[in-house]
Amino acid sequence: MKILLIGGGGREHAVACKLAENPEVEKIYCAPGNGGTASMDICENIAVNDIEGLADFAARKQVDFTFVGPEDLLVRGIADRFRELHLPIFGPTGKGAILEGSKAYAKEFMQKYGVKTAAYRRFDNSADALAYLDGITDADYPIVIKADGLALGKGVIICEDAATARKTAVSMLDKGAFAGAGKTIVVEEFLTGKEVSILTFCDGKTILPLLSAKDHKRIFDGDRGENTGGMGAISPNPYATQAIIDAFNRDILKPTLAGIQAENMDFIGVIFFGLMVNEKGVYLLEYNVRLGDPETQAILPLMKSDLVELTQAAMEKRLDRFAVEWREGCSTCITMVSGGYPGGYQKGYPIEGIGEADAIVYIAGAELEGSTLKTSGGRVLNVVALGDTPEASWEKAYSEIGKISFKDAFYRRDIGK
Repeated sequence: MKILLIGGGGREHAVACKLAENPEVEKIYCAPGNGGTASMDICENIAVNDIEGLADFAARKQVDFTFVGPEDLLVRGIADRFRELHLPIFGPTGKGAILEGSKAYAKEFMQKYGVKTAAYRRFDNSADALAYLDGITDADYPIVIKADGLALGKGVIICEDAATARKTAVSMLDKGAFAGAGKTIVVEEFLTGKEVSILTFCDGKTILPLLSAKDHKRIFDGDRGENTGGMGAISPNPYATQAIIDAFNRDILKPTLAGIQAENMDFIGVIFFGLMVNEKGVYLLEYNVRLGDPETQAILPLMKSDLVELTQAAMEKRLDRFAVEWREGCSTCITMVSGGYPGGYQKGYPIEGIGEADAIVYIAGAELEGSTLKTSGGRVLNVVALGDTPEASWEKAYSEIGKISFKDAFYRRDIGK
C-alpha cells in the first residue's frame, strides 16, 4: 500500500508514524513532510504543494489514498479535484470544508440546525461593526471577535474592553489583518468555562468520536500572552465526563450530522469540535475540518486501532461498523518552540538530545541538513509521554523534554497541570 500524506507539521509526523504501523503500508509520500518524516525509512518527502501537482503525483504513483493534514488545501477544493479524477482522498470537499473556511457560515449553520453555541453577529464593514460595538456596555465585556477566514489558528481575539474591540474590528475589516481573513468578522458572546476538544471521523452517515483532548493555546504559563498554534495538549480531557459527552452528543454532534445530511455535504473526513463547558451546558465554539495540532499528537499514541483501517472505513462509508479501541492511561504533549514565537524568531539552530529522551518526539518545524536536525519553524517539536494517570504522564513528559535542547528553545511548564 502507498499513501500520500499532505502537510509538514508535527501532526503529519504523528499521522505518518501511526499509518506506518499497518504492515501493508510500504511507502508514505509526504508533501512536503519535515525532518521527522525524512528520518523514517518508510517515508519519502516530496516538494509538491499545488493541487494539480499533487493530483498528478497521486495518479502517477498509484497511491491507494491521500490523507490531507492542513485545512487550507481542503478549503481550496483539493478533495473536489481528486474526486473528479477518481483518486481516493480522505478529506471533505469544499462544500464541507467551509465549516472551517468561514466562521460566519459555520455560525449560521449552527443556528439553522440547532447546534448549541454562543450568541453572535456578523459584519462585513467597519461602520456597521463599530455602531454595534458602541451599543455594548462595559458590563458586557469581554467579547470575542473572530476573523471569518483561515488565520493559522490565530484569528480569534478576546477583547477585554471597548477600545480593544474597536481596534480589532478596524484592523480586520479595514487593515487586512490575518492576510485578509477578516474581511468579514463574527462578534460573539464570550463564554467562560473549560475547553474541550473532540476530534471525530465522519463518513457522511456517521460521526465517530476519538478520545477527548485539551489544547493550551496561549504562549505563557497560566494561559497568558498571545495565542499560538498550540503549546501542548493532554488526552483524555479530565473535564469531558460522561455527562458532558452525553450533552455533546445530544446538543452538538447529532444536530451537526443532521445539518451535514440536509446540506448534502457528503462529508468524508475529520470534524474537530472545539467546545466550551460550563454550568449552562456544552457549547460549540468552532468547527475544524482536519485533525487538531497538537491534539493529534496527544491522542494517536493512545489509539490501539489501526489508522489506515479507520481511514478506509470512513472513505467506504462504514464507520457505523467500526469501533475504535484505546490503550488505558493518559498522555501529555508539550510543544517546544523557537524563542520569539509566535512573533519573529531565528532558524537553523541544531537540535540536540532527542535520542536521549525516553518519550515520543514528533518533529514539526525542523529539517534535516545532512544528518543534523535544525530548527526551521516556530513550533519545532512535540514531546509526548504516556502514563497511567495524568500526573504520571506530565511528570515523564517534563522529565524527558529537559534532555532536548536548541538555542533559545522555549516551552510552557504547566501543560496538563
